[in-house]
Amino acid sequence: MRTIISTVLAYAALLAGVLAFIPGAGLLGAVAVSLAVVLGWRDMRTVPRGVFVVAALALVFALGRDPALIAGAATNMTRLAGLILAVLLLSSVLARSRDLQKISASLFSGNSLARYASVTFGTALVSIPLNFGSVAVVGSLIAERIRNDGDSSATRNGTRAVLRGFGVSPIWSPLSISVALTLTLLPGLGSAQLLSVAMPFALLVLCAGFVWREPEPAVTRGTLDERASWASWLRFVSIIAAICVGVFVFSHLYALSYARAVTLSCLSAVVAGWLLSWFGGNKPRLPNMANVSNELAIVGGSAFIGSIISAVVLGQMGGTVSLPGWAWPLLAALVPWSFFLAGLAGVNPIVMGTLAGGILGSIWPTSGVLGLGFAMVSGWGVTAFGTPYAANALIMERLTGYPARNASLRWSLALSLSALALASLVASSLTLWLA
Repeated sequence: MRTIISTVLAYAALLAGVLAFIPGAGLLGAVAVSLAVVLGWRDMRTVPRGVFVVAALALVFALGRDPALIAGAATNMTRLAGLILAVLLLSSVLARSRDLQKISASLFSGNSLARYASVTFGTALVSIPLNFGSVAVVGSLIAERIRNDGDSSATRNGTRAVLRGFGVSPIWSPLSISVALTLTLLPGLGSAQLLSVAMPFALLVLCAGFVWREPEPAVTRGTLDERASWASWLRFVSIIAAICVGVFVFSHLYALSYARAVTLSCLSAVVAGWLLSWFGGNKPRLPNMANVSNELAIVGGSAFIGSIISAVVLGQMGGTVSLPGWAWPLLAALVPWSFFLAGLAGVNPIVMGTLAGGILGSIWPTSGVLGLGFAMVSGWGVTAFGTPYAANALIMERLTGYPARNASLRWSLALSLSALALASLVASSLTLWLA
């Protein structure tokens, strides 16, 4: 019974996220998210619990300071919860695809260099529609190899590749929460403008990962026999392209917020898949959404906390901030490091993204907003693969048994520091050049 109620609440929150523009829908969605988290409390991890407790304290603070803050924070919470639920729903539907199973198997085959390249770039591609589901799908291949052959340099490099491949998705994926949140909080920044800078940086980070991996024996065992055909890849890439086109149509032609555009595009792909399955003689069933309490607590709670804090800080500043010209490039250079250091302390990037976009975005020179946007998504991405409290690191720890502190922080520390230094340089240069 609890599972059914949790699933109903999750779908109610998803519906509220789609209809967040209707008065009262944001509050109803926030209530549905909160009830779903409470019902799943016993099965939740420590970090999501902590985030939700802090969100509850932020609610109490807002009630005492200014209850008007709650409506905006609740709407922000509902919109981002709807986004993550739509992505998880898409992940659940695509994970049943035979094409995806073949593609996943193909990613962990070949010699060491080709295998690392296929896993890291493949995970980056699969993470576009699957988000965290990509870590579970591709990571399960590494887990199976560990079960069969034990720990090895190949499995450790595979773990690195999965974490880094997923970690760049917040930098360049048009369906990621990071890009959606950044474009939502920085309305003067266009998606094409941001991605034109973010995508080359993400590609450079992935290529730099080849340097920081372990040497492997020339010959490896356990090559998977089943390979994906070109038709499987074509069908899968077509789905990704259709989703991205949907985001462009909803956000540009219908002038919807980027978060709602991603939500609707993902849901459209899900409905289209169900219809094709139905006409193909199958009867699709609604996926069980009862086990999403961790994601709802982290995403929804972080969005609520960030919204309250940014509103209070903006109220204190009164919109009268005036800084010398040299301060803007310096702030842009510090933003990626702020994301990373906060991530090491267990703070979810959504909180930092909301604060950076909500506070700095309101006072940032309009002409130099690209520098701030790039600083946000690049810092978010490095935090995703380089800190041990990120959700993808915890998923890989559960799958492979490698401690997240080793797999994320220790094994990729040099890559993380190098990427942060480069991100700071690019962000400050863009701000100095454009502002």
